Amino acid sequence: MRNWMPILPLICLLACGSGSTQSTPPTTPPPVTPPAGGSFHVAPLVTGLAQPTALALVPDGRIFVCEQGGALRVIKGGALLPAPFVTVPTSVAGERGLLGVTVDPSFSQNGFVYVYYTASTPTTHNRLSRFVAAGDVAQPGSETILLELDDLSTANNHNGGALHFGPDGKLYVGVGENASGANAQSFNNLLGKLLRLNPDGSAPADNPFLAQTTGKNRLIWAMGLRNPYTFAFQSGTGRLFINDVGQDAWEEVNPGRAGGNYGWPGTEGATSNPAYVSPLYAYPHSGGAVSGCSIVGADFYDPATPAFPAAFLHQYLFMDYCGGWLRTMDPATGTVSDWLTGFSSPVDLRVAPDGSVLVLCRGGGGTLQRVTYTNP
Repeated sequence: MRNWMPILPLICLLACGSGSTQSTPPTTPPPVTPPAGGSFHVAPLVTGLAQPTALALVPDGRIFVCEQGGALRVIKGGALLPAPFVTVPTSVAGERGLLGVTVDPSFSQNGFVYVYYTASTPTTHNRLSRFVAAGDVAQPGSETILLELDDLSTANNHNGGALHFGPDGKLYVGVGENASGANAQSFNNLLGKLLRLNPDGSAPADNPFLAQTTGKNRLIWAMGLRNPYTFAFQSGTGRLFINDVGQDAWEEVNPGRAGGNYGWPGTEGATSNPAYVSPLYAYPHSGGAVSGCSIVGADFYDPATPAFPAAFLHQYLFMDYCGGWLRTMDPATGTVSDWLTGFSSPVDLRVAPDGSVLVLCRGGGGTLQRVTYTNP
């Protein structure tokens, strides 16, 4: 994934390739039915974002939005500020660019903002950096490079980029396999992996592959992933779900497991191979009741102030870039339900503290949509 615009060539890229293990198509998911008289509303919060890729919520109410070209934009009080927080020099070919952002759990004390972007010097590679906030902009000269990832091939897709702090205080980073499945099974690079770092960029002493790796590869926490572009932790439980974008058949929601191998490129979709972690849920690119071509999202509905019907509490929310839909999954049962449709090329979402859901879309000129609910 991701299927950046123009859409058709990249859909072809996703749809074409070697065969893979097939799964049974899911049954038609039931719709989410609000109480009689209640209704959901979708409205733009901000427009005019230039090819947005990811967003993060700041504890003080601001919202950071990554633009692929390198600008980290700030939304404050519902308005897009004219000056970016920072603009990083980045390669923007294909799926490269400014791809991920998160803030430190102690942001109110240290002002740390972490970003993931494609650097073009001295060679093209993805980079994890930390900046220090000074109000609505970064302190000049405050960039600290925490990790220089492996050099990229001429393929400009499957970069990953998602950043989240886990409940253990560690920073987790999703990295794509740079369109080479063999990378996902190698301990000699960071591609096709989920990484786990201390906030200073060092490897935690309890990472699962320390005996098999050296140097920066000791950051590997899970492997066998194609393009884990989005993932989410559930507050309270610490449960981790990883969305992995498939090649020619299946999109996956995977359970996060330390030391897990998710099977790519040997398998796609459900697998009976005991060496691999099988997805909690997979949906096909075609031929099923639920279809799409590029899973994105994601978050759990556990806001500080719930504003949706009780049936939404603790649900996992995920979307598809091509299908433009938003669905829910019950983590306890794996039951998937239809919810909303009509989003234009969605790429990311967050559950806001006030209980609304924010959906970032590349379509419509680049918009941040807000989903709210009106009680009956």
